Amino acid sequence: MFLASGAAVALLVFGSGRAVTEAVKLAKTMGLSTIIIGATVVSLGTTSPEAFVSVTAAFRGQSGFALGNGVGSIICDTALIFGLGCCLVRLPKDRFILARHGWLQIGSGVLLACVIGGLALARGSMVGVVIGRGVGVALLLLLAGYMWLSVRWAKQHPEAISALASQVAPISDGGRKIALTLLGLALGLAMVIFGSQIMVGSVAQLCLRWGVPQSVLAVTLIAMGTSLPELVTAIAAIVKGHPELLIGNIIGADILNVLFVIGASATAVPLAVPMEFFYLHLPVMLLALVLMRGFMLLPGKQFSRWQGIPLLAVFAGYYMVLLILVANGTLRV
Repeated sequence: MFLASGAAVALLVFGSGRAVTEAVKLAKTMGLSTIIIGATVVSLGTTSPEAFVSVTAAFRGQSGFALGNGVGSIICDTALIFGLGCCLVRLPKDRFILARHGWLQIGSGVLLACVIGGLALARGSMVGVVIGRGVGVALLLLLAGYMWLSVRWAKQHPEAISALASQVAPISDGGRKIALTLLGLALGLAMVIFGSQIMVGSVAQLCLRWGVPQSVLAVTLIAMGTSLPELVTAIAAIVKGHPELLIGNIIGADILNVLFVIGASATAVPLAVPMEFFYLHLPVMLLALVLMRGFMLLPGKQFSRWQGIPLLAVFAGYYMVLLILVANGTLRV
């Protein structure tokens, strides 16, 4: 099972990386700016593992996987990857982006928490809460609106093509080159789909073997595995001297994890909300988003390195609490 999970992660990382590279080639020919590449094209590629894993899990009746993967990925992206990025380098603040996409980032997390809380209030209990297909469809409609707004804002904020795009050879006008690029994009996404099938199956078996709740492994092992593309992209952006790509990717990925990943999963199959989401997963997710948003609002043209420390502390503390709750039997299958 461990070998199968490792192979699945490798397919997810390689496949999503291939999909991102090919998507960036297409984006470059369209003259898209960093905000589009980072917050939309790259984020769509790097969140595709979360989306396919969650939708696959939802169809298999493993709603704890589907919802936990989306929420857990937001925690990993914001607390771990952004926190680590802050500690490694002074990340730049683009006020235009942060004043728009930044509010949508925290707004999407608050929206998810309010929807789940509202469903619990309407039911009169936190037990048996289910995110229905209607909510999923509404989230996907908001996703379409987010994409439209991103394109509109990009036109208002023209900028040089990102370093990631500059590292990719442009597509010639020939139809053959464009067709090969589209084929490469399809191949990358196919790897993501296949890898997600293997991962969900293998981790489900680990759940049964270890007696660990599906939702717990979803917000830890699966979320970490499917967030690897964001981590790899973040490290590459820092190494190449263009950390602004990291900011756009993290913000876009957080938004897409709610609107795209959870939206698509709930549209496929209604998602049951386990109890631990109310007292653990959602509060930690909101804490990480609020911290990042607070750092955005502080004066200065860059994020300070110390700001990564509380985010990494939230991530480490969250995982420690999970291990303690599982060890003392508070969280059971």
